[in-house]
Amino acid sequence: MTTPSPTAAVLVIGDEVLSGRTQDTNTNTIARFLSALGIDLIEARVIGDDVERIVAVLNELRAAYDYVFTTGGIGPTHDDMTADAVAQAFGVALPEHPEALAILSRRYGADFNTARRRMARIPDGGSLIANPVTDAPGFQIGNVFVMAGVPKIMTAMLEDVAPRLRTGAVVHSRTLRVTGVGEGSVADILSAAARANRELSFGSYPFGHGSVGEIGTNLVVRGREEAAVDAAASGLQSELAAAGIKATPA
Repeated sequence: MTTPSPTAAVLVIGDEVLSGRTQDTNTNTIARFLSALGIDLIEARVIGDDVERIVAVLNELRAAYDYVFTTGGIGPTHDDMTADAVAQAFGVALPEHPEALAILSRRYGADFNTARRRMARIPDGGSLIANPVTDAPGFQIGNVFVMAGVPKIMTAMLEDVAPRLRTGAVVHSRTLRVTGVGEGSVADILSAAARANRELSFGSYPFGHGSVGEIGTNLVVRGREEAAVDAAASGLQSELAAAGIKATPA
């Protein structure tokens, strides 16, 4: 019996994302990171800087999935509330972590003020996530990984997160590029392929719609058994050819 792959959710925290001032790229980065490890990202949410809301959503997600990854809200300012919310969600205290204090003290020296000490607060029982960019650590508690919102810092933190995760079977994908026709012209063939291969995932991603120039769609076949994916993609290509539609591997 095949062991199910681990599941995960992403929780992006920050009023600045909801207001449009900051574009979220972290979800895409985490999705690609997890896919390479065979971990299924099932859900992603964006919520504001509200402790009660963070607590409620975090408790929901950590109960539903193997892992939860949060980004944002662990800086030195008053609106950085994620550590407070995570401590409340787990029902633990939020003391200053000795190792985090030492790291930050070395980083800031005489400029290690009260505001920056906020970044040393780690929920009781949490372990640090290394930050090779600015030193201020993230943390893990239970199945929750709390990371910075700045994309460069968050990406660097993933290096320390990866060894802590249970991996699964990697998802393989094959893409067929169809040009000259819209996705409505291939919908029936794609649907038939999906019905014949229910263990695989089939998707259609159109391009050029409503614009001058080439139109078409990318047909993507995904699955954990590489041979099955290859066979399904080849079969789909043959069915399209029989209908007079050219599809080339992309």
